[in-house]
Amino acid sequence: MKEIKFFILFLVFASSAKAQVASDSLKYLASYKQEIPYFQELITGGQYAEAPKTIEGHPFYFSRQFENGSLQINGITYPQVPLMYDSYRDQVLTFHPIYNQKILINPEKVDQFRLANGDRFQFFEGNSGFLYHLNGLYKVLNDGDVLGLVKEFKTTKDKNDISKYTDVFVEKTEFFIWKKGEFFKIGKAKQIPIVLNVDKKQLKRTMKKQGVRFKSEPEKYLSLAISEAKKLNDN
Repeated sequence: MKEIKFFILFLVFASSAKAQVASDSLKYLASYKQEIPYFQELITGGQYAEAPKTIEGHPFYFSRQFENGSLQINGITYPQVPLMYDSYRDQVLTFHPIYNQKILINPEKVDQFRLANGDRFQFFEGNSGFLYHLNGLYKVLNDGDVLGLVKEFKTTKDKNDISKYTDVFVEKTEFFIWKKGEFFKIGKAKQIPIVLNVDKKQLKRTMKKQGVRFKSEPEKYLSLAISEAKKLNDN
């Protein structure tokens, strides 16, 4: 019954639309029709508000164009979903093929999503002391009970030159270890063994053998350090 109701709702939208579907939207239509019975809960966040045109750059992570990824909501995974991630507002977007609009996905219903480049993001509660926690979406570097997390976010800063822009988007990154439901901010490699409760010298020797440095490859280092620390603690 739920599927029938939503299909009827979709037909009403289609018949009432005055504008034709834009040509660049057609490639998403097939996947939407296939997933129609399941999208009632997905598209519930309202229409996306574009960033002010006075800000130079764009607010999106990875790509400013829709690309197919996967989305998990309430334990259900939706494959081949056109997605964009606004890292300035910490919002996930999909595409409405009838109205040719960017549609917000309710962040409270997002368990996790994966972008076309393979990066996986997951919703986490807590970390309320972190200013840019926002909707709680973090990039996840590994699987397991202890996770390496990355907060990919954008801020703005004033433009000092004379132009049509008053501000410019700036990309920023913060790293965390998530352990037993608690966030630990990681700014230096020496903080990692303390959080992971592993011998500092042992972990340092292990990471040196791997040829990875936190300053140059922080994501790889953090993920590998968590894995190696588990091995050391298990021995």
